[in-house]
Amino acid sequence: MGYSWKDGILLKIVNVLVYFLFLGSNIYAVAGPSDVFYTGKETYVTPAPWAFLIWTVIHFLLLGTIIYQFTENGHRTIIEGISWRLPLLAVLNAVYVNLWAAHRYIIAFIFALLVSSAVTHIYYVVKKYHEPTDTADEIFVHLPFSLYHGWTTVLVIVSAFTAFGNNAHTEPAGIWTKVFVFLALFFLEATSVTYAFSSPEGDLPASIAITWYLWAVFAHQTYSGFVHWSALAFAILSLVWVGKAVIALGIRIARGGRGISLDEERAPLVGGN
Repeated sequence: MGYSWKDGILLKIVNVLVYFLFLGSNIYAVAGPSDVFYTGKETYVTPAPWAFLIWTVIHFLLLGTIIYQFTENGHRTIIEGISWRLPLLAVLNAVYVNLWAAHRYIIAFIFALLVSSAVTHIYYVVKKYHEPTDTADEIFVHLPFSLYHGWTTVLVIVSAFTAFGNNAHTEPAGIWTKVFVFLALFFLEATSVTYAFSSPEGDLPASIAITWYLWAVFAHQTYSGFVHWSALAFAILSLVWVGKAVIALGIRIARGGRGISLDEERAPLVGGN
């Protein structure tokens, strides 16, 4: 018996519904009257507001994911592979955004970890068991979850500093604040490099998401010269490695190697598996 778009229709409908819940929550966070992502607590890792525009890219790609699930290949990966993890992710993310909007930062940090874990499960399943078979698989399955995975790594760091770090508006950056910020930025830069060179093809979208954040920190952090210039140094390093990975990928493609693949079989960097 052949494939029908009605197969797994319950989960497909749930995916559509939670997608709009998920999207609505983040539109409220980024474009709503309170601008919750950048008018809350200011820390020494808070990026420029434009850093959060990456949500727009992720949402747009996930809209394609929701449509793609009604095709045979999409059904195989999204419904049979990812399964109910996608609705779980959407609900957890909506809760996280609303907790952040309510300035309940410690609980929001806990949910940031849960969101990261949920993304990691999806990321691992997609990369390990569902190798892309065509361009649609690349764009509507692998690309959004690679970006999402890299971005949730950033969100965990931002949420941790917001929950437990100094308020940059009222508290100067002491030695320990500088140490922890430096280590956080170093961790993100190292993670970006690991993404970029984790396999012959690398995982460039996740690496680019982290690099984007590092540049946003450099642009925004004027409270401390140490943080400002540390962010610039790590942003440049991350960009250099992304550039080298792009060049290496281009050379492989030019030589007739495998097309653009966003990652290979590897365990995730953040969260459980």
